[in-house]
Amino acid sequence: MRAGAPLACLLAALAAVALPARPAAADEPRKEISALTARIEALPDRSRLLFDLTGLPPVTARPVANPPRIIVDLPEVLFRMEANAGLSTGDKLIKSYRYGLFAPGRSRVVIDLAGPAKILKADSEVALGGPRLVIELAPTGAAHFAATVAEQARLQRPQPPVLPPQAPKPPTDKPMVVVDPGHGGVDMGATGKHGELEKDVVLEFARALRDKIEATGHARVLLTRDHDMFLPLAERVRIARENNASLFISIHADTLSSSRVEGATVYTVSERASDAGAARTAEKENLADQSAGLESKAEAEEVGDILFELTRRETRAYSRQFSHSLISFWKEVGALNKNPRRSAGFVVLKAFDVPSVLLELGYLSSEKDLARLTSQEWRERAAQKSAEAVDAFISARSREARAPAEARSSPARPQ
Repeated sequence: MRAGAPLACLLAALAAVALPARPAAADEPRKEISALTARIEALPDRSRLLFDLTGLPPVTARPVANPPRIIVDLPEVLFRMEANAGLSTGDKLIKSYRYGLFAPGRSRVVIDLAGPAKILKADSEVALGGPRLVIELAPTGAAHFAATVAEQARLQRPQPPVLPPQAPKPPTDKPMVVVDPGHGGVDMGATGKHGELEKDVVLEFARALRDKIEATGHARVLLTRDHDMFLPLAERVRIARENNASLFISIHADTLSSSRVEGATVYTVSERASDAGAARTAEKENLADQSAGLESKAEAEEVGDILFELTRRETRAYSRQFSHSLISFWKEVGALNKNPRRSAGFVVLKAFDVPSVLLELGYLSSEKDLARLTSQEWRERAAQKSAEAVDAFISARSREARAPAEARSSPARPQ
């Protein structure tokens, strides 16, 4: 052995201790990962859901109950497939699956199960065709599934998505209108027979409505979401209240088994639904958080003092007033449902101090409505009339607010 060899080894060892490898994730931007295709492999005793990827993201998975689902969380992944690709699988264990953006920097896959299942594998790996995400499931007993769900809940309580704070707006006297495109991200909402998605239809309409309202110069507008991202129901309400909104409009589109039902409907909130159909619609919309894998919780009714009750009563009266106005303007551009004015216990309409309505644009299951909803010309005209209804409401509220001050400043009439 040469005399310098031990010294060289010692120096190399010291260098290794003094200069540890720099973690790439801490200093380098995360490389964008895309999901290109998805498919199911049905094996005799298990099922595999596979996504072909362009990278190897970290993966976490857990079961949730009521109904039985598997939640798979990933860093942000760009899904380059049709959003409704997993709606019907024909698999004996995986009933359906959906995917999308869950929060900034976070994506989620939600698997609806045909029965209790256990997770055999949930990881990203390199296969012959390149990187892929593998979720491998096998049937299990109801007791084992429930025990696993309970253990997961004990170890780690899922947190709702944390959204970035919104940039402060310059001070202005103009009232704020919050427009809420329903659903988004992993929550697709209703689907049309040709692949149309509610979350896309309502976002396009919300953007058009924002532009039309802002063009009046009488109000500011804030969209609860301006891209394809999931947003919990409570967060939508919080955005309206924290921005001191003068009006909150939640935009939706529905689908029914019957293709003959068509036309727009305007809903307001009420403890007792106006009819059975309104009750079913509210029940379905109130489960939107569950579609994204959040726990479905019963909303506790707010209880307050006499001032709270008076404010809520006045707010609901204003909501009904705007509902009437919106329907009147809407008659000029689109078909109305045979019962266009309804009410039910919609969670997203429960801000006690913000007049709120839910505008159901129409039904994706109706060919007539679908033609309207996917027409840019119709969307522009409908958004214009909706903006005119908003402007009329805002103007009336402004006049009401000025009236007491003008009365106080007017000289007393001679007797």
